[in-house]
Amino acid sequence: MKRTSHIQRQTAETKINLELNLDGTGQSDINTGVGFLDHMLTLFAKHAVVDLKVHAKGDLQVDQHHTVEDTGICLGMALREALGNKAGIRRYGHFTLPMEETLVTVAIDFSGRFALAYQAPVPASKIGDFDSELLEDFWQSTAANALCNLHVLLHYGRNSHHIAEAIFKGTARALRMAIEADPRMPGVPSTKGTLDG
Repeated sequence: MKRTSHIQRQTAETKINLELNLDGTGQSDINTGVGFLDHMLTLFAKHAVVDLKVHAKGDLQVDQHHTVEDTGICLGMALREALGNKAGIRRYGHFTLPMEETLVTVAIDFSGRFALAYQAPVPASKIGDFDSELLEDFWQSTAANALCNLHVLLHYGRNSHHIAEAIFKGTARALRMAIEADPRMPGVPSTKGTLDG
């Protein structure tokens, strides 16, 4: 069974087309109009070893918020759809990732319930022209629509770009572990028999 998803979402603020293949090779085709987000999603696909296509048009004349948040919504929706009933996956994933002077730990549980614990303050308000506060907004949107628990913890770090990159790479690596096949648990990895909430 193919673990793929195609999400198309259009509002008065954004138009997003997103394709995801959980069993890909890390290929990406990203164009959101937000350069820093494009960079982060490209490395996310590489380190999660998923194929990801994102084309977005948003009201960037206002600011980057709607485009970044709505892209997170679509990524979360795609993850939820592609995982199906989650039978045979590990469900849990975690990774501690060093990025130069920065260290970040990410843990994820595809539980069918949303929770976000985000403790990763970024020193600078801007990374290039990217609003740093949008990092948390992106992951909140993603986790809320994937219906997963996502914990992000910055142990330490100085450079804002490194912190953001460590979060995306760490989340990718944790996700990679969580969505892998678990040969010892062929069914749904829950005593409830379902991971739908």
